[in-house]
Amino acid sequence: MNPVYRRRLWAHRIGIALSVAAMAVGLFFLMWILVTLLLKGFDALSIGMLTETTPAPGGEGGGLMNAIVGSLLMVGAATAVSTPIGILAGIYLAEYGEESWLAQVTRFVTDIMLSAPSIVIGLFVYAIYVANVKHFSGWAGTFAISLIAIPVIVRTTDNMLKLVPSSLREAAFSLGAPRWKVAMMVRLRAVKAGVVTGVLLAVARISGETAPLLFTALNNQFYSANMNAPMANLPVVIYQFAMSPYDNWRALAWGGALLITFSVLGLNILSRTLFSQKVPK
Repeated sequence: MNPVYRRRLWAHRIGIALSVAAMAVGLFFLMWILVTLLLKGFDALSIGMLTETTPAPGGEGGGLMNAIVGSLLMVGAATAVSTPIGILAGIYLAEYGEESWLAQVTRFVTDIMLSAPSIVIGLFVYAIYVANVKHFSGWAGTFAISLIAIPVIVRTTDNMLKLVPSSLREAAFSLGAPRWKVAMMVRLRAVKAGVVTGVLLAVARISGETAPLLFTALNNQFYSANMNAPMANLPVVIYQFAMSPYDNWRALAWGGALLITFSVLGLNILSRTLFSQKVPK
């Protein structure tokens, strides 16, 4: 056997072995986390966890209804705000990214926001909003997590639109379609499944954010749907309950963590089932 070929073959085998070993290590810790979450989280699942508010310190029973409702309101509002902004900005970057200085600046700012720690975004919203209105609120929390979701949607939309073949755009232009219609009706429609997946990735990320909500929405032990007042939310409640000395609170924290995990899993399954690309027959 050629010595050069033998060296390349061994280098290939070593590379494959190291890659498989790294994957196995990652999967081991992932499964460890998931199994621990399932074992401890299922014990806390009950109807009361979904229908009762958080208990007082040292109290028995109780649930996470107020935190679940607060998280749904803030994440829903943040998704409604960030989705159109992120998709339209992603379309602008894909269409004019190489022609406009504003698009270059937008892409640079988006990359910075993607890598910015979430606690910095929380402090930013606290400084410009909470400190001025003199109170925490669900709207402040919505604003904070929207700033986290927007760059994820922008980057995903931009990358997905770049995968559309140029021949498809040229065919649309040859038929006399204006540029905005080609972007909205041709390119965006061709990658709608990828764009929806990007939106769901953003939702999955903001669903578990704790630090921004500590500085903006804070928490509320009681049920409240008033977005202009402090509002309970699952990430902050999980954080506080997990660090408490009360067994009941720690059990509810495991249940809340399991609930968030299954919610994100359900969103991903729905996206792949309902928004998957259909292959024409």
